[in-house]
Amino acid sequence: MRAVVLNCTLKPSPGVSNTEALAKVVIAGLEKAGADVEMIRLVDLDIKPGFTADEGGGDQWPGVDRKLKAADIVVFATPTWLGQMSSVALRALERMDAWFGETDDTGRPVAFGKVAGIVITGNEDGAHHIVATISQGLIDMGFTIPAQSWTYWHLGPGPGPDYVETDQGHDYSDRVGRNAARNLIALSKVLKPDTYPVPESGE
Repeated sequence: MRAVVLNCTLKPSPGVSNTEALAKVVIAGLEKAGADVEMIRLVDLDIKPGFTADEGGGDQWPGVDRKLKAADIVVFATPTWLGQMSSVALRALERMDAWFGETDDTGRPVAFGKVAGIVITGNEDGAHHIVATISQGLIDMGFTIPAQSWTYWHLGPGPGPDYVETDQGHDYSDRVGRNAARNLIALSKVLKPDTYPVPESGE
């Protein structure tokens, strides 16, 4: 079983990423269940704006795209900025728009049979809004979102310490993250592309 975690932090490597720190809780749960997990820090790559699989000019999205298509589990991990997902997370979703035009040999969308989860950090509110927005986009593509397959950490509105700077709230966020990993694995084990019917001609 293969999983890809898209770390959508705005901080390039080797900067400390709070989002990565919480995502590693989910990753540990996935690996404990036997999944092969890769985390990709998207901001380190040259990912062009656009909505096709390859925007040319040194665009590094095609490599990410291949890994996503080979994965059984995809996790979006994003910080919260101004109550919204990061611009990096939004760009990834925009680039995945190309999936709408891609099907397998049976005519099923390429995302059928894949499950997705979400990790969010930030010292301001907006987590539920981000979960809803990312989930809507992924469901449209054909991903299946398991029950309770996300976790978040924040200390409420306004400035404050980051996830890696305090232990406050970790018990809850980490526990929910481990539960998200179990749920992602559980559904991924039984969900296959042919679980869904082949679309009728013209749909």
